[in-house]
Amino acid sequence: MNATPARRVLLTGARAPIALDLARQFAAAGWQVHTADSQPAHATSASGAVHCHHRVPPPRQQPAGFVQALARLCGQQAIDLLVPTCEEVFYLAHGRTQIPASTRVACMELPLLRQLHSKWAFLGLAASTGMRVPASQRVHDIDQARQWAGSRPLVLKPEFSRFGVQVRLYRNGLPANAPALDGRPWVAQALLTGQEICSYAVAERGRLLAHAAYRPGWRMARSASYYFDAVDNADILTQTRALVAALDYSGQIAFDWIVDADGRATVIECNPRGTSAIHLFAGSDALVQALCGQGEHCRTPTSAAAMLAPMMWLHGAPLALLRGQWRRWQHDHARAEDVLARGQDRRPRTGVLRDLAHYAASALRGNGDLRAASTADIEWDGQPLP
Repeated sequence: MNATPARRVLLTGARAPIALDLARQFAAAGWQVHTADSQPAHATSASGAVHCHHRVPPPRQQPAGFVQALARLCGQQAIDLLVPTCEEVFYLAHGRTQIPASTRVACMELPLLRQLHSKWAFLGLAASTGMRVPASQRVHDIDQARQWAGSRPLVLKPEFSRFGVQVRLYRNGLPANAPALDGRPWVAQALLTGQEICSYAVAERGRLLAHAAYRPGWRMARSASYYFDAVDNADILTQTRALVAALDYSGQIAFDWIVDADGRATVIECNPRGTSAIHLFAGSDALVQALCGQGEHCRTPTSAAAMLAPMMWLHGAPLALLRGQWRRWQHDHARAEDVLARGQDRRPRTGVLRDLAHYAASALRGNGDLRAASTADIEWDGQPLP
């Protein structure tokens, strides 16, 4: 008697550590895992969880070729489920009608994703569904920002951006010598005080199936974190459930929040894609079920913690010594699992060094710093797509 063929998943954005952890979760649940990226993605492709890694055209530079390549892969490999992890989701959403009907695509259509991706449009959408949002204004130059803000503490950020890049914080109000804006639309926002929390959810037709939230315990200055400490906040959960229900949402969605001393959460922006909270689902098939549109609502345990161990050593350790926080660093390091080397799957830790070398070489060729080089071919800033 022949065994039932394994279901097959294709994860795009394989360069991301979250793609590596998703690959492990799907493989543990009995799926055959394929990954795709326009970059080598050495860390993820080195994982024992990955059956095959496929190179595809860069979505930002070749959007049509990117979608066509995914469509061919889905047909040739009999892919049951296609899960985007990074900003390639927008290019996939634009061309999703080209994907074979036999493949489930875990994302919404582009017009809604654009609203969520826009740091200005999202606030209006969120407020309309009952979410708590900060006072904000869309501006095009520094004088508009100054006129709106007056002397109050202020955040300025491009309408479309990622990882906290180019965010400006003015805790004492906008100074007279504040640099001019660059011509793009920006969002001026009241600077809130409180704890920053990041959350992630998966929904199916408005029903919340999976939810996780974490405190970014260690991070680069005003940028992405590399330590993910699970937390539980009832207000975040309630507001998230209300938004996905109001939008009849399906797929992944994530938010950044500021939580005050009373536990009241104010949402400041949205990422309609995968985020690092995915690491907190390790060791369970709950997220796999959710991405298939199945299962009951699950939440990660608040005891969970995960980290990118190389960054904890290279950046976190020197920072802890400088700030006199060595004991805290030791405690945090001891209780978190390295997402690059879980269990017997250790090869990705070496692969990440090859990835870093690849992006460093790209940066030297003129693609900005290391972070910019790692996203130069997948970023989307709301521009029309062919």
